[in-house]
Amino acid sequence: MRCQQCGYRYDYDFLQHVYQELYNVPPNVTPSREVLIAPTPPRCPSCGYQEPAVQISGGKPYISRGDKVQPGKLQTVFKGDQIFVLKCIYQFFEPKRWDVIVFKNPQEPQINYIKRLIARPGETVQLIDGDVYIDGQIARKPDAVQEELWMVVYDNDYQPVLPAETRFNGHSWRQPFENRLGGTWDLAADGPFVFTLDDAGGAVSRARYNTAVGNGFRATYAYDDPAHYGQLPVCSDLMVRCYAQIGDESAFGVRLGKYGIAYEGWVYADGRTAILRISPEGTAETLAEGLADVGAGAKLFRFANADHLLRLEYGDAQITYDLGLAPDAAGTDRHIEPVVELAGRGVVQLRHIGLYRDIHYLEGYRATEAEPLTLGKDEFFACGDNSPASSDSRLWRGPGIGNNGLEYPPGIVPRGYLVGKAVFVHWPGGWRLGQEPLRWIPAPDGMKFIYGGK
Repeated sequence: MRCQQCGYRYDYDFLQHVYQELYNVPPNVTPSREVLIAPTPPRCPSCGYQEPAVQISGGKPYISRGDKVQPGKLQTVFKGDQIFVLKCIYQFFEPKRWDVIVFKNPQEPQINYIKRLIARPGETVQLIDGDVYIDGQIARKPDAVQEELWMVVYDNDYQPVLPAETRFNGHSWRQPFENRLGGTWDLAADGPFVFTLDDAGGAVSRARYNTAVGNGFRATYAYDDPAHYGQLPVCSDLMVRCYAQIGDESAFGVRLGKYGIAYEGWVYADGRTAILRISPEGTAETLAEGLADVGAGAKLFRFANADHLLRLEYGDAQITYDLGLAPDAAGTDRHIEPVVELAGRGVVQLRHIGLYRDIHYLEGYRATEAEPLTLGKDEFFACGDNSPASSDSRLWRGPGIGNNGLEYPPGIVPRGYLVGKAVFVHWPGGWRLGQEPLRWIPAPDGMKFIYGGK
């Protein structure tokens, strides 16, 4: 669905049992017409707008806003994506970590599940502060997988049309990036979409993302119930993306704070790039340096901290810094709120500003920091990408069911239950023309490869 305020497109969970009660449709069948958002209105993952509840009166939908009643719009429910699955591949090749696998649910073998493979036979797995650890070391995602798993926190290209409404995280909308400590960023230089800095004084100006105004850093998903958002953990693996144009004798950088430690990625007009660690006293320690072609015009800038790896990109140039593989290598004060700041001096122009968080696996009944899980022969561990609402290896309470009374340990996906590897979404949802009963036109932007391990 699309946010009716900012237009950001996002997925919303289809809860079969709710629609079965509302529309009297049989199990495993989606309604063939537009339906109400149910059971609770979703929240936009970018602007934070929570859709008003739509109700039916006299056969017509309406929305109640305070003392006003407006016509409501029913939402289209599309049937699930159809996916190509290579069913024979695991007879010839070992499954790889981060593969998206289809398998028989060990507790209900007649049902196929699709999850991401996290751990393999003989490995000891732990989920610690949202990250995966194998044999005591963090398991980093391949680049293609990481790109799939960035979750939007705020995209400045999507601005609400009625910002005065009070449904943006419980208040009216305003720009979540704010100048601090005398910063002179113009946060509405070309309408609301461009940030500019024009300060010849040479001092660094900063604009910080305010989680009390915009979406926070909790491990929320647009297709889960917003009523539970406050119970979810904070994700500290973050990434800022923008197109940055840097003037002569100028510089632009981003600060990401994790576990109370600040890291900054900078690009300078003379082509130097640097990743810095900032002490509590403000002293900068250079962790990595490189060179980039600044040239004329804007280039893609990205600075990320994910899986204990700092990565700075500007145009075609890239530098990284490894914070270490052990659980405490990036710090120990996990309760400290992350920090995101834009920083610059001189003349800088930013467009297409976006803030993202990494996937964050929630702890379950096993494979925790305190209780690691060691897998035996032909045993696998799988987790869903929607961790707050995924029934997977973390949460299965009882043993798996095998043939002839055989049982598998709780949380285990046995090799014999692997169906195959998901590789391509070939029919995403479906559209229809006018009032045609069949949705025979696939949404082309949903066709995509599904990336896994390498």
